[in-house]
Amino acid sequence: AGTGAAATVDGRRVTVGSLTLPADAPGWVRAVLSRAALDGAVVAWVTVDGDLAGALLLVDPLRRDAARTLRRLRSAGLNRLVMLTGDRHEPAEEIGSVLGLDEVYAEQTPADKVNGVRTERESAVTVMVGDGVNDAPALAAATVGVAMGARGSTASSEAADIVLTTDRLDRLADAMEIARRSRRIAVQSATVGMGLSLVAMGFAAFGYLPPAMGALLQEGIDVAVIVNALRALRGDRARELDLSDETETMLLRFSAEHDVLRDELSILREAAQLLATGDLVAAHTALRRVDTFLFDTLLPHERAEDSELYPALAAPLGSREATATMSRMHAEIDRLSRRLRTHLEQADAAGGLRADQCDDLLAGLYGLYALLRLHFVQEEENYFTLAPEGDLSPEAPQQRM
Repeated sequence: AGTGAAATVDGRRVTVGSLTLPADAPGWVRAVLSRAALDGAVVAWVTVDGDLAGALLLVDPLRRDAARTLRRLRSAGLNRLVMLTGDRHEPAEEIGSVLGLDEVYAEQTPADKVNGVRTERESAVTVMVGDGVNDAPALAAATVGVAMGARGSTASSEAADIVLTTDRLDRLADAMEIARRSRRIAVQSATVGMGLSLVAMGFAAFGYLPPAMGALLQEGIDVAVIVNALRALRGDRARELDLSDETETMLLRFSAEHDVLRDELSILREAAQLLATGDLVAAHTALRRVDTFLFDTLLPHERAEDSELYPALAAPLGSREATATMSRMHAEIDRLSRRLRTHLEQADAAGGLRADQCDDLLAGLYGLYALLRLHFVQEEENYFTLAPEGDLSPEAPQQRM
């Protein structure tokens, strides 16, 4: 544990995992370490017969529903959100910044988590959410412990006060909204019921209401109060989006395509890195792969979203304006893609990339990469989380060569 794995493959000794790098490590090792630091990734080094052969960058992606869920939790009454994690400081701080958390504590042991929860509990009612066996003591220490039971450990479920049976944190926000709405309806029913009963008793006391009529009226008040309380079973219709089955299926389809496209975006950075190192021959070949990806895979996906998905979302979201900014992004993605194709056509005509093309190509490749990353995040957070019960979030760490 913590060191990796080793095996003999075709007579050669192969290891994958952590490694003490030699002083004379190849130059590409520095590039790997730099990218890992920038991406908040963990590096698993690959050696063959003792020689460095490659590296795997492991990134634990942020759940696409995380930002929306935290906003809902704040609106439901949680005014301070803190993350306690055993992960390293760099990725933890990055996640905290993206989500707007009030505090982030990284490299926490189970004992540290318990102390953190107790500290928060001294100033306010504290809710702790966790899923691993390391979270069990902290769940028990919180005012209210919530275990993610779908994939969580038995220990955390036993220690918690509440167990969410799905692996979606937004169900905690649902539970809080249901509880607050139910309490509001209960208080309303009790207040109205007692008020009407007191008025009826007043009329009866002054002889304006015969006993038989009073008894019938009291029964009517009880029935009215019970019927009003039953509204809690319907849920809050104002928060529900009326999505057709076809639209839900479409959301799931485009979400799955996004997962594939996101993994392919690395070819944009790879082409840019080849340009930056001055290897124009390899960069020319990489640019051709980028062009194939953009025009054969990415742009058809974007056009399908414009023509199929966005019109289907217009009615439940209220108007076409809700997706107008995404359509504008599609137009910019198309423009940058065509600009890169123009450079490729010029390079093909000249028999290779020219040095004077490099600056504009670098700007286009990095700009398109950043734009696509942002665009994917926005679509996933704003639209793909609308599909009920469809857990669209990637769970396993993503591997990048």
